[in-house]
Amino acid sequence: MTEGTEDLREVDLSMMRSMFSGVSGLRVHQTKMDVIGNNIANVNTVGFKSGRVTFQEVFSQTLRGAGAPDIALGRGGTNPMQVGLGLGLASIDTIMTRGNPQRTDNPTDLSIEGDGFFIVRKSNTDTYYFTRAGNFSIDEYGFLNLNGMIVQGWLDYNVETGEFYTERDLVPINIFEGGPIQNKRIIPPKVTENAVFSGNLNSDALSIEEYNATNDPSEPDLSISDLDSAKAAMEKLNEVRPGSTCRVPFTVYDRLGNAHEIYLNFIKQRADASGSEWIVFAEPDGQTTFTTQTVLFDANGKLINSTLTSLIITPPASLGTGDFEVKINLSGLTCFSANNSVNPSSIDGYPTGKFVNLSIGSDGVITGIYSNGQMQPLGLIALASFSNPAGLQKAGDTLYLVTPNSGDFVKQKPGDSAGVLNPGTLEMSNVDLAKEFTEMIITQRGFQANSRIITTSDEMLQELVALKR
Repeated sequence: MTEGTEDLREVDLSMMRSMFSGVSGLRVHQTKMDVIGNNIANVNTVGFKSGRVTFQEVFSQTLRGAGAPDIALGRGGTNPMQVGLGLGLASIDTIMTRGNPQRTDNPTDLSIEGDGFFIVRKSNTDTYYFTRAGNFSIDEYGFLNLNGMIVQGWLDYNVETGEFYTERDLVPINIFEGGPIQNKRIIPPKVTENAVFSGNLNSDALSIEEYNATNDPSEPDLSISDLDSAKAAMEKLNEVRPGSTCRVPFTVYDRLGNAHEIYLNFIKQRADASGSEWIVFAEPDGQTTFTTQTVLFDANGKLINSTLTSLIITPPASLGTGDFEVKINLSGLTCFSANNSVNPSSIDGYPTGKFVNLSIGSDGVITGIYSNGQMQPLGLIALASFSNPAGLQKAGDTLYLVTPNSGDFVKQKPGDSAGVLNPGTLEMSNVDLAKEFTEMIITQRGFQANSRIITTSDEMLQELVALKR
């Protein structure tokens, strides 16, 4: 082979190297454009995390190795001579920065302030999936779900403290069933045990003793021996001096949630320089016999003593429940020259309540709100944390799967290191359109430049072929 032919072969190979470098450049820039297109397409996708492409040069052909310098001979060293063979993909990364929250005011919409993920499952036998999308809804059977996938968390909790057992396995969150109370569509009633009263009894009220002392001798004296005589005495005293007696209605509930209307009646019995004495009786008091109690006030209008400490309520046998005791606290009463103003300030117990609505707190606790004004925990949403979230594998539908490089997930309750929840908001895509459009221009120019390499190499090859003419 002649020296000229050898030179031509080297020129031909160099043309081929440049052409294949241009082809590799076109290929990876096309991949980068694919990622950019996907980012822009998902600019409004809830919980979407954008992708990023990085390049790296591939293997270089060494034409001459490096030469070491020789001090003795006075010869300098030489650097290696290498020709690169193009570029390839270094990585396609998922950028896990948080997207901005968008306010929706939907009680089942949630976003995470932190690095955690919601945990969902397509079925009880399927693997766990992870997502940042919190556009949840409640299906017919009460499951909290994301497009048919059930959100995972905990249902069991300590009834006394309200603390959920987060060390237990994850379960599908159902707001109507499961946990300490199986049927959460209703909240069981609570029997009334305590009733506290406060207010004033008018010291200017006409007493039975005063009425009898000034009564017309032809009229019978007032006395209280039964319920009828007590009602007659109240009517007569109010007729002579309006506002002399006080009748206080209040409602108590038995063990089954049945309401019982009770009245506390106060009648002034007597008064002197040392204070006043009042008669108090309940109507009805649940007893077969009529009973009265006394309330004593000192000369300063302060309560000294009350013999009424409790009431035994006897519901009708047809209701299917027995007697219950209500403790009565009258320590908040006074006896001053002012209108009667006694009212129940605190009464526990409540009837059966039906589920009305729910709320989700930043701590992930789902709380049910019921028609009787009561609330109870329905479940706790779990979050997952990873040592390397960027190592998760996208599985479509804004879902991620565990990979060997992400590490296994650690279940946590909101408020731990995984973050807290922001109810009524959704996390939007973290795509930066300005950045994506800039990357698009740069990628287009890179693709264009690599195409020029191919066309220029082709023209040079044509010139090389023309040399034989």
